[in-house]
Amino acid sequence: MATTFADQLRSLPDAALGALIQLRPDLVVPLPADISALAVRAQSRGSVARCLDGLDEFTLQILDAARLSRDPDTILTSVAAITELAAAAPAEDVRAAVDRLRARFLLHGPEHELQVVGAVDEVASPYPAGLGRPADYLDPLAAALCADRAKLRRTVLAAPPAARAVLERLAAGPPVGALNAAAMAEPVRWLVEHHMLVPVGEAGRAPRPDGELVELPREIGLLLRRDTGPLGPLRPFAPTPPSPVREAKSVDSAGAGQVMEAVRITEAILETLGAEPAAVLKTGGLGVRDLKRLARASGQDEVTTALLLEVAYAAGLLGEADASGAPRGVYVSRTGGGAEEIFLPTGTYDLWRATGIAQRWETLARSWLAMTRQPGLVGQRDERDRPITALSPEAERAGAPQARREALRVLAALPAGTAPSVDAVLGQLGWQAPRRARGREAAHRDALAGSVALGVAALGAITSYGRLLLDEGAEPDPDPLGVGAEPSAAGSDVVRVLDALLPAPVDHVLVQADLSVVVPGPPEPELAAELDVVAEHESAGGASVHRVTPASVRHALDVGYGAADLHALFRRRSRTPVPQALTYLIDDAARTHGGLRTGSAGAYLRSDDEALLAEALADKRLTPMALRRIAPTVLVTAYPVARLLGALREAGYAPVAEDAGGAAVLTRPKVRRAASRTPLAAKVAEQAGPPLLAGPRLAGVVEQIRRGDIATRAARRAPVTVRAAHGQGVPGLTAVQAHGQAMAVLQQAVRDKARVWVGYVDSHGATLSRLVRPVSLSAGYLRAEDDRTETLHTFALHRITAAVPEEEEQK
Repeated sequence: MATTFADQLRSLPDAALGALIQLRPDLVVPLPADISALAVRAQSRGSVARCLDGLDEFTLQILDAARLSRDPDTILTSVAAITELAAAAPAEDVRAAVDRLRARFLLHGPEHELQVVGAVDEVASPYPAGLGRPADYLDPLAAALCADRAKLRRTVLAAPPAARAVLERLAAGPPVGALNAAAMAEPVRWLVEHHMLVPVGEAGRAPRPDGELVELPREIGLLLRRDTGPLGPLRPFAPTPPSPVREAKSVDSAGAGQVMEAVRITEAILETLGAEPAAVLKTGGLGVRDLKRLARASGQDEVTTALLLEVAYAAGLLGEADASGAPRGVYVSRTGGGAEEIFLPTGTYDLWRATGIAQRWETLARSWLAMTRQPGLVGQRDERDRPITALSPEAERAGAPQARREALRVLAALPAGTAPSVDAVLGQLGWQAPRRARGREAAHRDALAGSVALGVAALGAITSYGRLLLDEGAEPDPDPLGVGAEPSAAGSDVVRVLDALLPAPVDHVLVQADLSVVVPGPPEPELAAELDVVAEHESAGGASVHRVTPASVRHALDVGYGAADLHALFRRRSRTPVPQALTYLIDDAARTHGGLRTGSAGAYLRSDDEALLAEALADKRLTPMALRRIAPTVLVTAYPVARLLGALREAGYAPVAEDAGGAAVLTRPKVRRAASRTPLAAKVAEQAGPPLLAGPRLAGVVEQIRRGDIATRAARRAPVTVRAAHGQGVPGLTAVQAHGQAMAVLQQAVRDKARVWVGYVDSHGATLSRLVRPVSLSAGYLRAEDDRTETLHTFALHRITAAVPEEEEQK
């Protein structure tokens, strides 16, 4: 009796069954009830297609060899037949590929009677190894030609050069070519007339008299492949083109520099959006003009700006907010009406800025790895010929996370410092998983470009911390229940390695005589916050440069600093003597700061210095404000306070706003923030597929399937008396168990907590049987637990037809 596919799975030891689940984790999502369900799922089209997507080029070629070498009658093949067909490759490599296919149960059965899973022919190419169908299947005349080997060779040799070129092209695969009026040229006509090409119809349609497609019979394709072999060129191993090798230290140093730059640019983009939010388009996303504005503000091209915008959004640092109530002048609405939503930094951004550079970069890098968006599409056209904008739904690609990890894994698999070209990486990906890589070249190129822009890779090679970032989460969790030791509070390995490469944060500055402030390294968050207030940023890099100007000093005074506070700040932070010019600048600004005070009248202007107030009243530059005196020390205007303050400062005055009680109002602008969002990296570690199983978790899955299989097989063998109670004819059974006897059996089972077979009629009138453990018998209902499914069932007593103890059934 032939062994079924389920029986072969059932006969596997637990280790082999667990290995199958590890190789094809989709088989246990959701968990199958038993081995039979696992077998059905393993032979399904979807599962087989996913398994084929992960196979390399050589293994797929060996699978094609198995399909080609099948016996037409038994549809079986053997390892020997496969090895003979793939004679161009070493036998040990062929055997290893066959073992890979058998481990995944794409091939199953004994070595001399291997069978290909049926779904392979449904999801793979209908032309194995690029060869056409046999001639006797296509056309009797072509079959007769192919049967006479000598005549076939003479016909091939007699073919004109143009016709021979057509043959060689179809022999390389695929073996089918399209026919049209232009294609019916003399070479093709000659091949059709000599029965070397067979006109065929498209799938599901009858062929026309002149044919719509032509197909090269398999026998002719094999003859033309006599030099390369029946399967074509075989590459047991991935191509390894020569690649330059960089010094690992140089790669890490260059990557660390790019890390600092990526963090700085991201911060500059978000600060620009915080000062002047951008509108959310009606179709979603950021407008082209706003992207150009952000690119100019950050000093980067639009491609890099779009990438970091997408990453910041995925990290939860950027979000949408309602534009209603936005301060006038802060946001200019679009043509055609006010915007309903604007892009703003979130509250998470403020927390992110307070962390170190390594922690900030890790947040960005993990979000980039996990986000389901492809920033390289920004600026291109969609299928409706509309431009794809940053943060728009059109840039969403579900396969983007997997594409990034695939490209980075190619770099990580090479020795440290190896810097292959982009084409070499794409070639590796095309060999490792040709079915999956087909059509994803743009996504892989975008992944490599993004890794360089973020500093994951540098000088063409992956960095040491980038390798750690990729490895984290690739292995299954060894402690899924969290019963082990608490994780280290020092942070992840990525942060520790990157911190060692980055220059140490500095808490001091070097103030120059020209009032420039040099920060000799990345500033600590507290120092960076102080510099944002008291100086203007000029240049960035390993050592950033700021400059103290009269405007920056006035800004610090407006925020709430006093002259003594500023003097103390520079004395405390500067490692060089504070220039006398800076001291004079602070004192002069503080001396005039607050000499004028404004309020609402629209607005009023008052001062204890009547001469200063008279000077302002006579100043022609303030004539548009229509100032008028209402007291010796008070002027008023119909314009609002903000307009009056701006006009006075443009005229060279240093006014201070005050509230209704006369107290000075600090003019630190109110920072608007969007609602905080959960970073994408915190939601999804990797969306490429089901989680990896190993250790106790894998053993538990195997045990659950085994238990379900045992229970299912036992459930199929209902006792003879239960089957008789269902109305089936059973030889030797004289009577059906009475209903009262069934109740007695159930009552005893409740007392003994024993399992019984219960026959019953369901609500649809179907007669069923179930092995259960009774829990209670009352109020006209039986409540019993099914050990196989671990669920509690309730049976109406009047529907029960029979009850038999389990031990009696075994007898």
